[in-house]
Amino acid sequence: MLLLVLMGVMSIRSAQLSIHGNQWRGQLVWFLLGIGCYLVCVRWHYALFLRCAHWIYLFGIFALLMLWSPFGLRRYGALRWIGMFGLCVQPAEFAKFSTMIMLAGTLTGAKMGPIRESKSPLLRALIIFAIPWFLIFLQPDLGSALILPPILLAMLYVSNLSGRFFLAVFALGILVLSAVTWDIYRYRNFLDANDLSPGGHVGLYQKHSWFPLKDYQRNRIMGFVAPEVVDPQGTGISWNLRQSLISIGSGGFWGKGHGNGMQAQLGYLPKAVSTNDFLFSVLGEERGFLGTSAALLLLCTLIGNTFRIAGLAHDRFGRYLTVGIGVFFLMHVLINMGMTLGLMPITGVPLPFLSYGGSFLIVCCILQGIVQSVYRRRRNVDRDG
Repeated sequence: MLLLVLMGVMSIRSAQLSIHGNQWRGQLVWFLLGIGCYLVCVRWHYALFLRCAHWIYLFGIFALLMLWSPFGLRRYGALRWIGMFGLCVQPAEFAKFSTMIMLAGTLTGAKMGPIRESKSPLLRALIIFAIPWFLIFLQPDLGSALILPPILLAMLYVSNLSGRFFLAVFALGILVLSAVTWDIYRYRNFLDANDLSPGGHVGLYQKHSWFPLKDYQRNRIMGFVAPEVVDPQGTGISWNLRQSLISIGSGGFWGKGHGNGMQAQLGYLPKAVSTNDFLFSVLGEERGFLGTSAALLLLCTLIGNTFRIAGLAHDRFGRYLTVGIGVFFLMHVLINMGMTLGLMPITGVPLPFLSYGGSFLIVCCILQGIVQSVYRRRRNVDRDG
């Protein structure tokens, strides 16, 4: 954690050298607060979260609903932040944490097996998942919405739910992917029929479509599957991705050195994303293949250790919760690195302990504190939970 945060702070500072930005100082302050939360969670018995699961979950839902209050802040066309007392927080990050707590608590008291015998707890788990997921999707925040389903599926898998359920989920996923493909195909035909460019009509097609995607999200998908068609000059939809690939590629093996990365400092990699969603690109340019491999090794160690501790947990709540936390970090790493390398569509998903963002950093520290709490008490808990 310390090494990852140090690498992140150095990259944030380097990305803002040309504008003398101070986000790196803010990141240090957030990390100090996060360390305090981490130590508290380590000292507390993680079973306390089970006792307070309902209240934590309700607070997470309340925080999401606050977005539609006068405190909600709309930025870049999305309603994802709450501004209070001079602070700006992103409730979706806490909602992911509170949903994990509630799901783990619900499955702890349930006997899972064949679908017929698991209908009641399965329905409760799906409702617990659906409410925050829907509120996050409405913001819209597709990146955060993509994190929750794998967490739910991982917890259900560990609970020994029948494999037929996962086959049904797989079939549903194929149907959803097919629907997205068909919608994008119709979207492209709509652009051609009306002689429109992908960036100059945002919001026009979504009024005529039955599929719940925003036009800017369709543009991102098209920028991933066919960038040479929708943005042949590389100055529109695919700009961030192209600059990200240039940044990572120009770093070579050793990197250009701290403070020598020009893509972010000269503004080619936009300053709005260079310190958060695309920080991996800054790291790649300045630290090269060696530095990015070191960051990936640290993240893999952290994630692997989380799953190892899940196997050591002697009660079901600790096992479910730790598995959910491991999947949480795994999905953030896969999606963030995938989008910066052009392997996945661009979505707003930060990189754990590296990307700038107070809400996300504190939640990451809390989650790792819970993992450590499970590990410390692995021999003092009844195996049957």
